[in-house]
Amino acid sequence: MSEFEGKTVLVTGGGSGIGLATARRLVGAGASVVLAGRSSDRLEAAVKDLDAGDKVLAVPTDVARTGDLDGLIAQVQQRFGRLNGVFANAGVALSARTADVTEADFDQVVGANFKGTFFTVQKALPLLGDGGSIVLNASWLVHRGVGLASVYAASKAAVLNLARTFAPDLAERGIRVNTVTPGHVTTDMFDAVTGGNEQVQEFFRSQVALGRLGQAEDIADAVVFLLSPRASYITGQELVVDGGLVGSVPS
Repeated sequence: MSEFEGKTVLVTGGGSGIGLATARRLVGAGASVVLAGRSSDRLEAAVKDLDAGDKVLAVPTDVARTGDLDGLIAQVQQRFGRLNGVFANAGVALSARTADVTEADFDQVVGANFKGTFFTVQKALPLLGDGGSIVLNASWLVHRGVGLASVYAASKAAVLNLARTFAPDLAERGIRVNTVTPGHVTTDMFDAVTGGNEQVQEFFRSQVALGRLGQAEDIADAVVFLLSPRASYITGQELVVDGGLVGSVPS
C-alpha cells in the first residue's frame, strides 16, 4: 500500500496514542510525517518507533501557542516544502465538576482543544496543497452529556463545528475537512481520566455495544481513510468510531 507516496502529513499530538498510531499507518502507506507535540521525550521515542529516517520530522510544539505553530510550519516548509494533509489531533482532557473548574483549567482546555485546532489549520493553509485533506479529532462526549466533562465536551463540540465551517470555506481549493469522533480508546489520556482503575475501565467497556474498548489503531485507520483519495467526495462530515457507544445500547 503506497497511496501516500510522495505526500507529507502533519500530525499534532503525534508523540503517543492516536497520533502516533496514525503516523505509523501513514508511514506504512508511504507518507512523510511531521510529528508535533509538547513532550520532546515522547517525540524522540516516536521517531525511534517509526524508524523511517528522513521521512519523519518531529517538532516540539504547544498548539495553544501560535508562536510555536509558526515555528512548526517554518520547519515543515524548510524540510518538505508543502503539506498534503493535516490531522489536528492534539488535545487535553479535564474531568471536574462545573463548580470546581478554575479559570486556568478553562484556558488550558480551550487553548489546546479549540484555539489549538483552529490555528493549527490556519497556520498550515499556506503549505497545504489544493486538493488536500484535513481531519480534526473530536470526542464521543459531544453527543452525550457527562457532568464531569462540561469544558472538555464544549471544546470538542467547537472542534466538530469547525469541520463543518472549514469545509465550505476551503472547498474552492478542493480541500476536504472532516472530523473523526473516537469513543473509549485505551490511550495514556484514557488511563489518566480513569486513574488506571480497572473497575472504572470495565464500566466504560460495558457501555460499548461491540464489547471492547477501542485501540488507537481503530481510530488511525479511520483518519487515514479520511486523509486518503478514497474519501475524495467526503467533506464537512463526522465519522464516529466508537464501537456503538453513542448510537447503541448494549444487550
